[in-house]
Amino acid sequence: MVTKAHKSAQRKALPALRPSVMTEEEVLAALREVGAVTSGHFVLSSGRHSDVYCEKFRALERPDLALSLGASLADRFAAEQVDVVLSPALGAIVLGFTTGLCLGARFVFAERDQGAMRLRRGFVLGEGERVLVVEDVVTTGKSVNEVVALVPPEALVGVGCLLDRSGGAGGVPPMTSLARLEAPTWEASECPLCAEGLATVAPGSRHLT
Repeated sequence: MVTKAHKSAQRKALPALRPSVMTEEEVLAALREVGAVTSGHFVLSSGRHSDVYCEKFRALERPDLALSLGASLADRFAAEQVDVVLSPALGAIVLGFTTGLCLGARFVFAERDQGAMRLRRGFVLGEGERVLVVEDVVTTGKSVNEVVALVPPEALVGVGCLLDRSGGAGGVPPMTSLARLEAPTWEASECPLCAEGLATVAPGSRHLT
């Protein structure tokens, strides 16, 4: 008697995910290849305007690339003891998770509650744990500074991010980035794209209601 294969057995075999450690040039090339770096008139999460935007989820929607980005950030901190990776929701959750996975560390995230970043959902930072803060894209450093403030100074290993587009702006903590993105930003009152009457797009999660 011939029986049909179980439905799960008929599924295509999942590819093995083999993360690679990427250089800055490889990270930027990968982001451009998947359409994660785009041009237009954008209102960033900081409120500043820019003609370049990184939609990191175009990269993070690909598990193999997300894992390689996490492996690349983990490699930058391989010499450090990291017990916990902490990221801000929503944008950095995937990158923080894959970084924690590659470091063999626990992963938690902070989220905005009544306007302030907090640890919720039962997340805590244990006494004596060493914490790595992982952000996605840093422009003004406001969000990452809020998350760093949740970590006791003696517990902070460092700050890592996917893209640093701060241009050395004040207020941004010392951090290790996978790549730097040179892109101008302006206050709305000084934005040349606004002066041209070009419509804005506000793609960041902070603008959601």
